[in-house]
Amino acid sequence: MIAMSLRALTLAALTALPLAGVSAQDLKIGFVNSERVVRESNLAKLAQAKLEAEFGRREKDLKDAAARLQAAGEKFEKDAPLLSEAQRTSRQRELVETERDLQRKRREFQEDAQARRNEELQVVVERANKVIKQIFEAEKFDLILQDAIHASNRVDITKRVIDALNAQK
Repeated sequence: MIAMSLRALTLAALTALPLAGVSAQDLKIGFVNSERVVRESNLAKLAQAKLEAEFGRREKDLKDAAARLQAAGEKFEKDAPLLSEAQRTSRQRELVETERDLQRKRREFQEDAQARRNEELQVVVERANKVIKQIFEAEKFDLILQDAIHASNRVDITKRVIDALNAQK
């Protein structure tokens, strides 16, 4: 029953298509590779540099803390046979606590960095969408797609979007 309804609906849509007065050759279609816009535009590169400057010091501190923890672990392994049971237990506890603290700081760092990355990416995407809309209206496109599975170079306007974004101040 549903299949018959779908067939009837499809048949009705296909018969109405010529009445719409638009053929496939009259359509002006464009395609934008969003990933490429985010990777290649100056705005995206500036956002990436900003993030690196903002989070670089924290990332370095985490790497240094991890190196110190590793060195402390190696020292403990070397010293363990010479330590009393109480000393060994105490140092093991310190190492475990330090590792937990480092993991917590890494998790917080990743969450903070991801949140900021999303904020910066959102700015790039909003500006790119405005540029795409301007191109859409100025060049009288009927349809502009983002992130299609396949698109020919003939309809790819990604370079124009990147150039327009780069031209903005």
